[in-house]
Amino acid sequence: MRVAIATEHDTVAAHFGRCPLYTLVDIEDGREVRRTTIANPGHEPGRIPAFLREHGTNVIIAGGMGRRAQDLFDSMGIEQVIGAQGSIEEIVSRCLDGSLEGGASLCSRGEGQGDGHHGGHGHEAMRHHGHH
Repeated sequence: MRVAIATEHDTVAAHFGRCPLYTLVDIEDGREVRRTTIANPGHEPGRIPAFLREHGTNVIIAGGMGRRAQDLFDSMGIEQVIGAQGSIEEIVSRCLDGSLEGGASLCSRGEGQGDGHHGGHGHEAMRHHGHH
């Protein structure tokens, strides 16, 4: 599973599309196996979801995201965790231990994608979490 974290100064960026970098974290069997960063290709409508999909992203983590971007990510099968705050290190460790908002199901998703446990329920609640 590959998680993309909107990154600004080693912390989760407040807006997924206006950050300078994305931190890509590959997780296998509950362990981080690889971490890389990629530059934001530019904030044009629809560009970043497609860019992250091309990089094999399964989950995008950010402080905030507009409705249109959420719909685009949904259409690509990329889950979103919105309202995340803290350092990249904190986010990665919470993702690995299942304590990130969205919980273990989000970050253990890579093992059993075909198991029927991700039928779309819970997405609305996650999406609105943290919005003020």
